[in-house]
Order: sequence, then structure tokens, then C-alpha cells
Amino acid sequence: MQRRITGFPTRRAVLAALVALPLTISACGSGSSSSDSGGGTTAVKVGVIPILDVAPLYLGIEKGFFADEGLDLTTENAQGGAAIVPAVVSGQYQFGFSNTVSLLLAGAKGLELKVVTAGNSTTGVAGEDFGAVVVRPDSPIKSAADLAGKKVAVNTLNNINTVTINEVVRKAGADPSTITFVELPFPDIAPAVAKGDVDAGQVVEPFLTIAEQQGDRQVAANLADAVPDLPVAMYFASAAYAQENPEVVASFTAAMNKSLAYAQDNPDEARAILSTYTKIDAQVQKAVTLPRWPTDIDPAAVQQLGALLVKDGLVSGPPDTSALLP
Repeated sequence: MQRRITGFPTRRAVLAALVALPLTISACGSGSSSSDSGGGTTAVKVGVIPILDVAPLYLGIEKGFFADEGLDLTTENAQGGAAIVPAVVSGQYQFGFSNTVSLLLAGAKGLELKVVTAGNSTTGVAGEDFGAVVVRPDSPIKSAADLAGKKVAVNTLNNINTVTINEVVRKAGADPSTITFVELPFPDIAPAVAKGDVDAGQVVEPFLTIAEQQGDRQVAANLADAVPDLPVAMYFASAAYAQENPEVVASFTAAMNKSLAYAQDNPDEARAILSTYTKIDAQVQKAVTLPRWPTDIDPAAVQQLGALLVKDGLVSGPPDTSALLP
């Protein structure tokens, strides 16, 4: 049986490299969370995580794409998708950003959600993706197969990083059930690897660049290799809100798709917007690998990800992706 450990002692050595600022950014200056702010605009709140993945949203706010659609958009930071999903369901946020596995698991638990647009995807290129498993430069681990039997740090147990690591280990011909996963915040993973508290760690940008600048090596591209063109995260609403507010959803989707396309076509501007909602070292900001920001969602890829949840025993059967996806 695969063992998973929580409560592992943490270190904060690289936390200064990226400290999320508790910023609230509004396209029109209103902090209202109501559905009607008057003046012909609709006020909506979006629950986000202050990471690279959501750069298009902030870029779209800056460019006025949401204001053009009649939306008075306010972002609110959360720790992760696990906190954003219930906040969207309860109506605290009208929209949210979460990784695809969290959305699939929420649906399997009976929460009725509706994806309204894509979020971000892997680049699909091992060694050139925004997430990977890293080890110390002197580690005997050389490939995904070598992760079997090792202690591997991830930011959240039983989620997108564990299921994709398990899959790349399977593909390499090894047994992922022998991995011991340790839950640590992203800023603590590289220091834990360096100290030897864990054998390897899965990190995303900017922590991947930080780890590599400190000498760590990539040994597995868990996101890029697990599922082709993996849709890592998506924007969503509650099914009830989507049904009751189709015009607002259509406006948000149109503005978000314009933002995604603009970010994909203008990576320098997407990179520059990072400093407005995160505190990131300038040299790291220049070096990070950006994800892809497509405007379409591949249902087959989401279904493949759902199949990994079945393999890992996180759900009893294939998730109903037709109810979740647009």
C-alpha cells in the first residue's frame, strides 16, 4: 500500500523568493461581491491562487477585457482549490480557479460544478514544462522509475501531483504503490530535498526555477508525461449559478478566453504581470517556464485524468466529465 505522510516538519528557506501579496484587484474599482453593482455592470468575485497559472486573468483585468464585457471583477486569494470549491458552491465567489483533479473529485462527492473556460495546460515537453520532480544534484535517482520506494514531497496528497507522479512511474515500468508521499507547501519542498528529509519533490514555477538555480535536477516531468496536453486547471462556477446567470457566465467566458489568448500570444506581458500580484525575484521572473494557456478544453484529456483517479483508488468509477465540462 502507498503510504502518505502529513504533518512533516517544514522549512521556509525559499519563502522570500515568492511571497503572495494579499492584493484585491478590481477591473472597475468596486469591491462589491453582489451580482449587480449598478451602472450597467455586474460585480463578480473570482477565487484564485496567487501563482503563475492565473497570469492571464490579471492581464485581462489590466487590458480591460472584463470591463468591456460589463463585468466589475474582483479577485480574492485562497490557499488552494480545496478552499475555492466550497466558496464557489456557497456563493462567496461567483467563479473560481482550481486544478482539474480537485474539480473531478468534487463532482464525485456530489458537488455540482460547471467549468466555464480553460485555465492552463502543461507545455507537453519534458524538461521544458512549468512543473517537474526534482532531486539533489548528487542523488542516485536518475528517472521516474527510480522514484519507486522513495519519499517524495508534494503540495497536496491525493491530488493532481500524486496521480500524475504515479502514472509516470507506472509508464516507466515501476510500482508507484511503494512511494511514500509527504505533504509540504511548495516553498518548503526544495529545502526538504536539499536537507535530505525527502528523496525528491514535485515543484511548479517559480519554485522549479529556484530549485534548479540551486543545483537540483529534474528526474520526471509528471505533468507533461502523464497525459498528453494535460489540462492542469480550469475556471468554474457552481452549476446553480451557471444555470441562473447564463449571461454573466457568457460574459466571463468571453473575457477570460480573450485573456488566455492574449497571454499565450504575448508571453513577455504575461511574465511582466506576475509582479503585480506576486512578489518574485526579478531574475527568477525572467527565467521561469510559463504554462500554455489554451482557450479550448480537450474532453478526452480530462477523461484520461479521471481514469488515473480510478487507478489510484480515489474514486470508484470514471468521473462524469460531461456534467462538469462546457
